[in-house]
Amino acid sequence: MKVARFHAPGDIRIEDAPMPEGDLVIQVVNCSTCGTDNKIYRHGHHHIRPPRVMGHEIAGEVVGTGERVQVIAAIPCGVCAECMRGRMTVCPNQESMGYHYDGGFAEYMAIPDKVVAVNGVNRIPDNVSFAEASVAEPLACVLNGQGLARVGEGDDVVVMGAGPIGCLHVRLARARGAARVFLVDVNPTRLAMASDLVHPDAAIDSDVEEQVLKLTGGRGADVVITAAASGAAQESAVRMAARQGRISFFGGLAKDNPIASIDSNLVHYRELTIVGANGSSPAHNAAALELISSGAVPVADLITHRLPLDRVLDAIDLVARGAAIKVTIEPGSSHA
Repeated sequence: MKVARFHAPGDIRIEDAPMPEGDLVIQVVNCSTCGTDNKIYRHGHHHIRPPRVMGHEIAGEVVGTGERVQVIAAIPCGVCAECMRGRMTVCPNQESMGYHYDGGFAEYMAIPDKVVAVNGVNRIPDNVSFAEASVAEPLACVLNGQGLARVGEGDDVVVMGAGPIGCLHVRLARARGAARVFLVDVNPTRLAMASDLVHPDAAIDSDVEEQVLKLTGGRGADVVITAAASGAAQESAVRMAARQGRISFFGGLAKDNPIASIDSNLVHYRELTIVGANGSSPAHNAAALELISSGAVPVADLITHRLPLDRVLDAIDLVARGAAIKVTIEPGSSHA
């Protein structure tokens, strides 16, 4: 079978590999790409010991039964103090598909027993395609973030970043009852492409704080989500939040520059809440599949590119340039 293996920064190779062995093996039908794949390709990752098959947004068929399944990316241990308290997203022993274990950029892959033990293999609803199911993993992360930020009825929500995660945030905020959702991006082309799909109440590419205050009658946004790896966005989010507003630092910052300068008095006097968001739990993945199945959060139209496994570098390049919303790899296909 064919796999896409990471060997070193800038070095991903399409290679032959033996069929994987294990109690649960799937034929990968779709494995979608994300910004993290681009970061790994360019810089590596401290959890990856190459060579490693990448890919963590996985959907496929169980070999032997044909059951259609979606697989979690982040694997909690299930037994530590945090997991026992139901806080699986912050499990200190968390491992990941495509990092600690070979992932979904392959024709077949073995599912680790650890994944099965934490209910990390979900049946795909009959009305959900494999490609849509592969988007359940990023949607699960978005679901975790919006739960922590308490996005709800009547909120004015600002989403900073118009990539696939930002698009999912717009749609989930609407599903959760937000009154208005404003989408922000410094790249006007990407903002226009995303806006054509998810139709925010306003699309903003400059003078962000001024525009948000104008749109909200001077009070600011109830929720601001920084779906971008930008310290400047985090700083701006605090300044444009309404009194008792909630701010989600959804996108992490670069490890070599993780410090943002926050006006602490704004947090104090406006009674702001700032929350992080770290991936998703197995339960979030299952809930994300239900949101897709019910039509509450459509994702099919966000998949703008479908590429075969041997074009995985093209897929990563599309993601890096912001020239696509969601790019999915179909290992069994051979289309151009």
